[in-house]
Amino acid sequence: MNLKIKRIYDPPEQSDGYRILVDRLWPRGVSKEKAHIDLWLRDIAPSKELRTWFAHDAKKWPEFKDRYFQELKQKKELIALVQTKAQQGNVTLVYAAKDEQHNNALCLREFIFGE
Repeated sequence: MNLKIKRIYDPPEQSDGYRILVDRLWPRGVSKEKAHIDLWLRDIAPSKELRTWFAHDAKKWPEFKDRYFQELKQKKELIALVQTKAQQGNVTLVYAAKDEQHNNALCLREFIFGE
């Protein structure tokens, strides 16, 4: 299973395969045509409450991951959909956050692979 992660502001590449946007809100300044998104799974993103609480504060990262994992446990069908796509070929989880070390796409990949 191959799950890559990429910021939506980075140019799409053929090697990305199936591109899934995993943010609840559409990224600012990116047209749907330019994004080359195959699927927008907004319901797999952290809840509005969790996103607001986290506010991209790296000090909150461990607790954010724990809380997000709890939310993901309730989204088995969406997780299964991502896993199925990844078994069929390359999948790239696309996100908009500036922080490449602390974002929901990283958490989601870790949750799926059980790392």
